[in-house]
Amino acid sequence: MPITTLALRRHASRALAPRRLAGALVAVLGVQLAAPPTVAPFAVHDAVAEVPGFTEELLDYVQDRYGRAARERVADWEQLILEHRDRPVHEQLTIVNDFFNRMRFVSDQSHWGKRDYWATPIEFLGTRGGDCEDFSIAKYFTLKELGVPIERLRITYVRALGLDEAHMVVAYYETPDAEPLILDNLVEEVTPGSRRNDLVPVYSFNGDGLWKARERDAGRRVGGAGGLRLWRDLTVKMERERSPGSRAAGEAPAPPAQAVDLPE
Repeated sequence: MPITTLALRRHASRALAPRRLAGALVAVLGVQLAAPPTVAPFAVHDAVAEVPGFTEELLDYVQDRYGRAARERVADWEQLILEHRDRPVHEQLTIVNDFFNRMRFVSDQSHWGKRDYWATPIEFLGTRGGDCEDFSIAKYFTLKELGVPIERLRITYVRALGLDEAHMVVAYYETPDAEPLILDNLVEEVTPGSRRNDLVPVYSFNGDGLWKARERDAGRRVGGAGGLRLWRDLTVKMERERSPGSRAAGEAPAPPAQAVDLPE
């Protein structure tokens, strides 16, 4: 049965920090996009950034910056990827969704001291918290690393009707015209799109393109993902995490001390 407004409000503590949809989109895109009336299929393209290589040096870096518990979380992430590469895709979706939904929701302002900040999976796991964008980014790149064809994945900005806020999820398409499966930090289970009538898509992207979701513009490319400033910043940070010599120059802003490793 559809996710109701009541159900969404039960998850409000993990929901996106209050901000209006229009303002969020202007901040990210620099343009105004109207919310679409219905779900429409999205085009498919390849991504550019990669999950960083899991080396002992990287784990040492994580421990030095975020603590011993953070190192263990990143090591668990590595183990998840190694153990589940040969699983059926539908199992991988559930495994990845469950793994990251154990993290805590924290607004960017309280966590990073910024109105909007897209954390890398390392930063997200290192601090054991983030907002909806961070959940979605981590799931997206993990599924990619597990071997899920990139053309089946889409990071999707939606309007969460029950909360009247901007929100981000990951959509998986078995085929370009198939009903998507939605990975969402607000909902524990991976859910068919037809059961998420509380979400209205606004635009979707991966590493190579950006598409509107308006019915009359379904699948029409409106620019490259490089036009998303926060996506550009994210891919640069991920490159630096993969290159030990450049990490110091590219350090992310340190989150407040109380958020470095959130209590259980």
